Amino acid sequence: MKRSPFLMAALSLSVLIASAAEKNADQLIADALSAGPPSVTEHATVKDSEGKVLRQGTNDWTCYPGSSAAGPMCNRSQWDVLIQARKKHEPIDVKEFSVSYMLAGEGDALGVSNFDPYATQPDAHWVKEGPHLMILVPDPAQLEGLSTDPKDPVYVMWKGTPYAHIMVKIAPKK
Repeated sequence: MKRSPFLMAALSLSVLIASAAEKNADQLIADALSAGPPSVTEHATVKDSEGKVLRQGTNDWTCYPGSSAAGPMCNRSQWDVLIQARKKHEPIDVKEFSVSYMLAGEGDALGVSNFDPYATQPDAHWVKEGPHLMILVPDPAQLEGLSTDPKDPVYVMWKGTPYAHIMVKIAPKK
């Protein structure tokens, strides 16, 4: 049976597109896993920025690839609640101590305001960190006495908002 050149070209194109999509998913997964230590990432779920599961995990961690808004991160569930609340400009009741790893730093992301969780343009309070941890605490009083100066190795970001958290620098920006 003779196959048409058009059919063969269409099949080849379909294989290339599927291969590119798989490679892209593999790249997104690798980027997401760069955010945390192997003890976290080995069994973590990986989701894209839209929340689509790229790899199902078996532990309590979810990792995300970097985007224009943030570098790659690996979060405990309380962080995912905070991120969704912030996107919707809704309050959050932090119920437990929770960690987010950003060991790859901000990467190509723009960075964020240290004081305004909704700011979209760089200003005098703009920060873009290298490798760091972010820590949520259930009682805002636990943040009292901590610096809000991003030049310090440990400081509070978004103090006075429902999204306040502790930033802990692990290494300088690259």
